[in-house]
Amino acid sequence: MSLEAYLDIETTGLSWFSGEVTVIGVYVVGQGKERFIQLVGRDVTKDKLMRALQDVDTIYTYNGSRFDIPFINATLGLDLRQYFNHKDLMYDCWESNLYGGLKGVERALGIPRALPDVNGYLAVVLWDKYCRNGDKRALATLLKYNKEDVINLRVLREKLRI
Repeated sequence: MSLEAYLDIETTGLSWFSGEVTVIGVYVVGQGKERFIQLVGRDVTKDKLMRALQDVDTIYTYNGSRFDIPFINATLGLDLRQYFNHKDLMYDCWESNLYGGLKGVERALGIPRALPDVNGYLAVVLWDKYCRNGDKRALATLLKYNKEDVINLRVLREKLRI
């Protein structure tokens, strides 16, 4: 049995030409084990991401083929598709007539969230508050939001029975 990883990123904006990856959350599962890793700020590097994904066969994302994977490639110079299989759960949701962002799909499937009001825009604001003001509560909220996104990808995959 090989390892699988669920991955989600937070960024300073939507454009990989002018933005940066601020957080990479990775949840690795398989062989009776699981581990959750978050790379934050200066720890967001090609080498550290590859170490986090060690022994992984398949990476699961939501809209990752259009956002996370290209953003990582543009900002870190790492095309994850060269090293791993990639499955974008958004397209599986479409096959089940589930459209919209991850939070909307979660609501439709009854997947709960501890931070239902935090979204990608607020994630950018939280990072900015942390960087400008050293606001550790903002960083803690951002990291909790990212972890919830990543962990819920596995829950989503189980609900979809993929």
